Amino acid sequence: MGRWERKSGGTGGRCSERQPGVSARAPAGGCRRMAALRVLELYSGIGGMHQALKESYASAEVVAAVDVNTLANEVYKHNFPSTPLWAKTIEGITLKEFDRLSFDMILMSPPCQPFTRIGLQGDVSDPRTKSFLYILDILPRLQKLPKYLLLENVKGFESSSARNELLRTLEICGFKYQEFLLSPTCILTRFPDQDLEDLFTDKVADKVGEASSSLSSEEKYLDPNIGPDGSSKKRLPKGAFLFKLETVEEMERKHDQDNDSSIQMLKDFLEEENEEMSQYFLPPKSLLRYAFLLDIVKPTCRRSTCFTKGYGHYVEGTGSVLQTAVNVQLESVFKHIEELPEEEKLIRLSALKLRYFTPREIANLHGFPLEFGFPDKVTIKQCYRLLGNSLNVHVVAKLISVLLG
Repeated sequence: MGRWERKSGGTGGRCSERQPGVSARAPAGGCRRMAALRVLELYSGIGGMHQALKESYASAEVVAAVDVNTLANEVYKHNFPSTPLWAKTIEGITLKEFDRLSFDMILMSPPCQPFTRIGLQGDVSDPRTKSFLYILDILPRLQKLPKYLLLENVKGFESSSARNELLRTLEICGFKYQEFLLSPTCILTRFPDQDLEDLFTDKVADKVGEASSSLSSEEKYLDPNIGPDGSSKKRLPKGAFLFKLETVEEMERKHDQDNDSSIQMLKDFLEEENEEMSQYFLPPKSLLRYAFLLDIVKPTCRRSTCFTKGYGHYVEGTGSVLQTAVNVQLESVFKHIEELPEEEKLIRLSALKLRYFTPREIANLHGFPLEFGFPDKVTIKQCYRLLGNSLNVHVVAKLISVLLG
């Protein structure tokens, strides 16, 4: 993510992206912050940026939210009914229409698919990048440039041509910027979701500069052999059982994360178990087919893998599953399980009582407050898809606060 701010005597704004990002803000002696900022929210989705803006306690008003996803727009209207919502493509918005909004800040979360590591990485050649390039073309031609811009995206954006074009545009407009690669845990240690976020933050105040030196150290966490303090990680406890298709390094990393007492346990984000939870339990076919590929966590764990929009529909690589039979040891279930007949395998695996996280639980992990909800007509599968495209509200709120501070 990141932010931008215009230089003294010029026009500018700041931007933050969905995992990589950029931001900017006017330096001392530049534009003064207005009593109520006029905010334009692009790629608004279900309203993660809007929710973060509220959490930051900034004096601001979203003057327009723009998204073409009709289902996401229904959720947005459900939660922010007074905000003008434009159900149209960004390329369909003219320069005059942008000028009439007279916004002070842009919040945006462009499509991440062109930059994801597991995708085709089409970058600027991907049709889904077209709207973002249109924004970059429009920005220098605005009658009044915004003071702030925040953009959020996935890891991979930081090495893209789209990012280079973004920085070129910022320089043309007179913005300053700085880039970061962050995990939610390095800003707010009470959130176990490990989805990485790149933050490009303008270094215009001492506290921002201090943040840059501490947050950039998060890159050490990308090396499974390096601990949070920069030292080599300890080996797994004696007698630890390596099961499924994981490496020793992966097991060590998970063990270290689960023993980091600065992070809340997953149980703090879970709903109470009830009869309705039965619909979330993994079916027998999934247990047998994907048992060795599942990332299994207990309520006492302090980590989870990133939940994607395919969660609940696809099993492999879409997010962690919860072991609700907390007294059953994984070692006893998986040891020599490959030698058992299918029926006995299923008996063992069923003893774990594995279930998907509910949409409400995933929303909790993303930082959405309890009052944030979904219309009754939105299905569970649709909730998963919408949340899988969302961001961490608390991380963005923190960035907005630093940006405006």
